[in-house]
Amino acid sequence: MKETYLGVDVSLLTYEGIINDLENRIQREEQSTIIAVNPEKIITAQKDATVKKLINNATYQIADGVGVLLASKLKGGNLKSRVTGVDMMATLLAFAANKQHSVYFYGAKEETVKLAINNIQQEHPSIQVAGYTNGYDKDEATLVEKIQASGAKILFVALGSPKQELWIERNMAKLSNVKVFQGVGGSFDVFSGTVKRAPAIFRKLGLEWLYRLIASPSRLKRQLNLPIFLFRVLKEKKTK
Repeated sequence: MKETYLGVDVSLLTYEGIINDLENRIQREEQSTIIAVNPEKIITAQKDATVKKLINNATYQIADGVGVLLASKLKGGNLKSRVTGVDMMATLLAFAANKQHSVYFYGAKEETVKLAINNIQQEHPSIQVAGYTNGYDKDEATLVEKIQASGAKILFVALGSPKQELWIERNMAKLSNVKVFQGVGGSFDVFSGTVKRAPAIFRKLGLEWLYRLIASPSRLKRQLNLPIFLFRVLKEKKTK
């Protein structure tokens, strides 16, 4: 259940569909990876074969950007809704608390990850936190041993993309206890409360990009990837 845009796969599953599928994969002792896909990342994948491979090799490529949803409509596709990285993390946390799957947090500043965990524990008192490590720990081998020894089933890696995906790819085989890996970018900042999400109305309309642009005009160059992406999708459609 995937669609492809400029050679990059995107999963059609909803939050519920991913959780249901993950539950079955966990029961089969299979490892799964979740990567957020947006127009900027797809444009980067056109220039960087490593990024394209990282995305396409993931178990779930979630449609994080509204541009991907628009592209599906332009192509007459079946993608019905976005699955954002931060909301996917929230969904996984609720799933972990409900099923008693322990979680590990890696990345961000020490105070940020600690505050994020504190807020998550307040929302989900039953959640099992196997441990955490801030993003400034440079001893990768020791860190991997620590995560494996913790028994964590779900690992959130917040190092920014594609660094976090490269880290996951490098270490998955050594982390046999971990069954779900998600690269979450700046999501720890959101859960800690240090970064505010766009108001609900912006999120509902798929206009978080506009809110972020208004809040930080310096993002304009990055946001130009959206029209470039849609133009290339239309061009690709016409050539087929």
